[in-house]
Formats: sequence, C-alpha cells, structure tokens
Amino acid sequence: MAARTTGQGDPLAPVTLAVGQEELLLDRAVAEVVAAARAADPDTDVRDVGPGELQPGTLAELTSPSLFAERKVIVVRAAQDLGADTIKDVKAYVAAPADEISLVLVHAGGARGKGLLDAARKAGAREVACPKMTKPADRLAFVRAEFRVVGRSATPAACQALVDAIGSDLRELASACSQLAADEPGTIDEAVVARYYTGRAEASSFTVADRAVEGRTADALEALRWALATGVAPVLITSALAQGVRAIGKLASAPGGMRPADLARELGMPPWKVDRVRQQMRGWSANGVATALTAVADADAAVKGGGDDPGYALERAVVTIAASARSR
Repeated sequence: MAARTTGQGDPLAPVTLAVGQEELLLDRAVAEVVAAARAADPDTDVRDVGPGELQPGTLAELTSPSLFAERKVIVVRAAQDLGADTIKDVKAYVAAPADEISLVLVHAGGARGKGLLDAARKAGAREVACPKMTKPADRLAFVRAEFRVVGRSATPAACQALVDAIGSDLRELASACSQLAADEPGTIDEAVVARYYTGRAEASSFTVADRAVEGRTADALEALRWALATGVAPVLITSALAQGVRAIGKLASAPGGMRPADLARELGMPPWKVDRVRQQMRGWSANGVATALTAVADADAAVKGGGDDPGYALERAVVTIAASARSR
C-alpha cells in the first residue's frame, strides 16, 4: 500500500472535518476521502455511522488493527449530536490517530458539539468548509465552479439563467451543470439554458415529483407532460423523482420523538421540507418506497439511453410512484 502523506490539502489526512449544513458539499467531502483511500488501496474498508450507532468503545473497535492490514475510512455523521462519553473517545482518538485510517467527522458547525470541533482543529485535522449557500451570489459562484471542474465554458449570462431557472437546490444545480456539459459540445450560453429550462417556473421537475409522491396520478402526469413539452430535460425529472422518494424513506426511518430542529439536522433537510415530506408520506409503506425507487431507477436508465421512449418511461415511473404513495 502507498504511504500516507499528510497535510491540510491531503484527503488521506488522519482526520478530516467536514463542517457545515450543505448536504451536497458534505457528501462530496466524504466521497473525496473514500475515493482517495480506494485509489491507494482498492480493498479499503469503509464504515459510515450515525451518532446513535457510535457508543462509548465503538470507535476503538472500528479503529482496531485489521488482520489483513487494509486501509480504513470511518465516517461519523452528525458528529455534533454524539453523546458526552463518545465525544471523549473521539477527542482521545484525534489526538493520536492510528495509521492507515482516515476518520471523517461530519459536523453541522455552530455551538452544539463545538468542543469536539476545537479538539480536532487543535490536533491539526484537515477541514473542509461546507456552508449552506443561502445567497444567490454563492449559488452563482457554485455554478461557475461546476463548469470549471468539468472543463467547460459557460457565459456569465448562462450561469445566471441557470440559477434563476433552478433555484436554491444545490444538487439539482450540479445535475443541471453536468447534463449541459455532457449534451452541449460548444460554449454554454443563455440560449442553451433557455432551450433546456423554458417553462420551468410553470412545470418544474419538482412539481412532477411532489404530485407523484402525494399520490396525485392525474396531476403528476399533467405536470410531466407539460414539463416535457416546455423543454425540461428528462434526466432532471428522474433526479427530482428520486429525491422525492428518498426523502419519504429517510423521514420514515428517522428516530421517533426528535425535536423538529434536531430531526431536520439528522435528515439533512431544512425544517420546511421536513414538514412537507411528513405530509406527503402519510400513505406510504416500506414496500411502497422500495417499489418506487425501483421504478425511478428503471426510468433513469431509460432516459439515459436504455429505452426507446423517455416520455413513456417517465409516465410509467410517475404512475408507479403515485400508486406506491397509496400502498399503506
């Protein structure tokens, strides 16, 4: 196995702090560490645990030497919610981390659990800032950076038009940048964005998803047909459908009795979205979620070239999802 190099910019640093509340950026910070570890050792063992799974003594078990000496990545989600005794374990570990192990602490920031942040920073942990992008200027900068990463040129007007069309959802902005970069060979300008997103305000991909997960079959199909007719890319609709169904599953499996703010942090959703998903999930069952996710996966494959008629594939997915919303 390759030797580990350390430093603030090294994804294989012994401890990485991913700090903030922007879910996409947090997931990317974790994925970067995992990818670097697997590049160094394809047999890397990855453990991803929530605060409820990390009890006193658990970290010692996870970081114990392996018989096969493979590299490990241990991801601790919502580290700000760890219990006091567990925090003591983590503080002790970050002060003297083990070889060939990368610990990633995903922390929302703020005052809660600040002692753990301070201890990790004092120990020299690598830190990745993942702040919530609440300002339009921040989202505009994000779009520009997304195009730069894939080596594509986009005009300032195109970037602004994309932010205006998509809104504040960073995952969908990233998906839109990726889709445009893949589909358009030349410079991405305002006309290209308009061709994909004309009419989005009237029939967005999320409107289709919301109506489908609410079990409103006719309304969802009407929104879908209008979205397709006005130029919304099919891949963005499958992305929205996937996010809608996954949100149902995440909320259904969340621990009971949590305060609204804590629940929002646990699920990585803003409080208003938790309230909306709670209303949408009333008719859902575990089997319904599984069926709907399968339908979304099939539609996604079809719209990306695996089927002859993307519109039909999307209609079939919407009908299945809406039926699953009444499976209880």
